[in-house]
Amino acid sequence: MLPNFSSKAFLAPMAGVSDPALRLQCKKMGAGLVVTEFTSIHSIIAKEKQLSEDKKTIQEFIEFSESERPLSVQLFGSDLLSLERAAKIVEPFFDIIDYNMGCPAPHITQQMAGGALLQEVNLTKQIFSTLKNAVKKPVTLKIRSGVTDASRYLFKEVAQIAEDEGIEMITLHPRTVSQGYSGKADWKMIKELKEISNIHIVGNGDITSPEDAKSMLDETGCDYVMIGRGAMGNPFLFEQINDFLKTGSYKEYSLKDRLDSFFDYLDLTTHYKIKFANIKAQAMRFTKGMVGGTKLRARISASKNLEDLKKVMRDSYHMVPPF
Repeated sequence: MLPNFSSKAFLAPMAGVSDPALRLQCKKMGAGLVVTEFTSIHSIIAKEKQLSEDKKTIQEFIEFSESERPLSVQLFGSDLLSLERAAKIVEPFFDIIDYNMGCPAPHITQQMAGGALLQEVNLTKQIFSTLKNAVKKPVTLKIRSGVTDASRYLFKEVAQIAEDEGIEMITLHPRTVSQGYSGKADWKMIKELKEISNIHIVGNGDITSPEDAKSMLDETGCDYVMIGRGAMGNPFLFEQINDFLKTGSYKEYSLKDRLDSFFDYLDLTTHYKIKFANIKAQAMRFTKGMVGGTKLRARISASKNLEDLKKVMRDSYHMVPPF
């Protein structure tokens, strides 16, 4: 059984972006579900072996806080024995096990993982069956529509197999693997999936405003929406979506609010082992849209440590127009 979600807006798993500090921010701002960055099943097994020798748990490797719950862990990798082992390792710590069949990155698809699996019907069936037999927690799936334009309807067959094997929720990003993030997400495909499914469907792709979220829900009939790039440097989006769905209006946040929010994010990072390079990348996202942003991002990029970065970000307050 899926847990109860406090809202219809979920935070997507994003490598190098949806770290525990950002997830916690989005959760506080009203995200109904947050998902870890996708993690290799082979890394989980190797790390668990290493950590158990030091009497530590996998939480040292996949960091999270209890305040994020319900929390989903996203796995990738298609070796069935490793998948079973990794799923059993993470199950005690997470509320949902999510499986990635959507990542378009070549270094992932070349491993017969992520979006490449959409064309492997028999292996896909075995993956779902392996996961469902390995764990008692709900298993969910994130997919793209297909691999190339010619195979853009593969999602229908994969979704049917997933439902037959007991997968409880599917997130569809309606772009093909070969599209990457170019072009436009074809929301009609989410509608088509919802019409043939008896399980919860989450729509994902091109949601950058509360209006977008409402439009996707209205146009496709999907149960939930998942926000990826739209939430980068903008955790306020979840509160805005929730308010807009309830009341038809929402609070606008200023660039100063965004900067304040970055310092909140920075404060949260002190509890986790987040790479400095990732923190700098987050700083760039929080300053998107600022006057003089290009120069500011060059300074962010050149910062050598946290103190440098804090100074750059504090200096950026004078770039915010007065109200």
